[in-house]
Amino acid sequence: MRPTRTITALALCGALAVGATACGGDDDAASAGPTGAGAATAAAAALSGEIAGAGASSQAAAQEAWIAGFQTANPDVTISYDPVGSGGGREQFVAGGIAFGGTDAPLAGDELAGARERCGGADALIEIPAYVSPIAIAYNLPGVEELKLDPETLARILKQEITTWDDPAIAATNEGVELPAQPITVVNRSDESGTTENLAEYLAAVAPDVWTFEVSGDWPVTGGEAAEGTSGVVEAIRNGEGTIGYADAGQVGDLGVVQVQVGDTFVGPTPEAAAEIFADSERTEGEGAHVFTYELNRETDAAGTYPIVLVSYLMACTRYDSPQTAGIVKAYLDWVISPEGQDAAAQAAGSAPLSDATRALIQPAIDAIGGGGA
Repeated sequence: MRPTRTITALALCGALAVGATACGGDDDAASAGPTGAGAATAAAAALSGEIAGAGASSQAAAQEAWIAGFQTANPDVTISYDPVGSGGGREQFVAGGIAFGGTDAPLAGDELAGARERCGGADALIEIPAYVSPIAIAYNLPGVEELKLDPETLARILKQEITTWDDPAIAATNEGVELPAQPITVVNRSDESGTTENLAEYLAAVAPDVWTFEVSGDWPVTGGEAAEGTSGVVEAIRNGEGTIGYADAGQVGDLGVVQVQVGDTFVGPTPEAAAEIFADSERTEGEGAHVFTYELNRETDAAGTYPIVLVSYLMACTRYDSPQTAGIVKAYLDWVISPEGQDAAAQAAGSAPLSDATRALIQPAIDAIGGGGA
């Protein structure tokens, strides 16, 4: 059965000092006017009603923090976020079942076309980075507190070609570590997942002779242990012994995490190291005026850069049939990318805050959100 958790907040009254819309006015006013850093000094506009979002489970802890922060400014708003996974979020967003969605893999193909149609055109679709985090290769191996792996060995483990922890390839990068002659149990996502797709992109880039599968959000190797959602994978790793899997670094808790080889060094999954690769990445072209998705440099050899990075996006539209919905979406996204919102996510989920330059780049997409239908 799929564990599903819905994150809901009822907003409390207060002035918004974080760059989103504050209290007062009416619904039409909520869908217009300045946002971003200058919004706190703009004319007040009341927000009321409710919106629903769904998608990437990697964003779950961040969404909790964002909703909790947003509730201090808007007393009559309810926001929910269901962390069903990236595939479910994209599906529901394209179908028009939610006001906004979260995805760890950019919209593409039929889903991109469907999202454009749902929003009313290519330039009415919004896709912006909101959550940047390393994907940890987490393990549960009693007595082994530190584990270093080169890319090819990691790929062979996850492909189940290396099946015991005392394999010579593992020992080669872990001199002095007593590795047990214990079977390796690989834990993977059972559901379609952007986390899976991001890890697969990395493996295909750095170990192409080993990881020969087509990159997708579906785990391609059978025979391991499958679990649904980020929380399911983390729980399965924790409840086993000799287990290894992958999950958003902010949610692995006290599990061991692999340091992966980058150039001549080994780097762990810290927010600072994740931010380094994001800064070197380039925006994809031709997806739409308000689509800000990126091609990540998975093959970097820069010291201090962690290459297994998840950039999780928020999907929204510039056009909604309801001015009320538009106002809430606009104010909420504004809060999410604000320095305060990003700091709240960093503290709750261990993510890497967006840079000022990235925030300035994507702010016009949020500013474009308005009332009327398509």
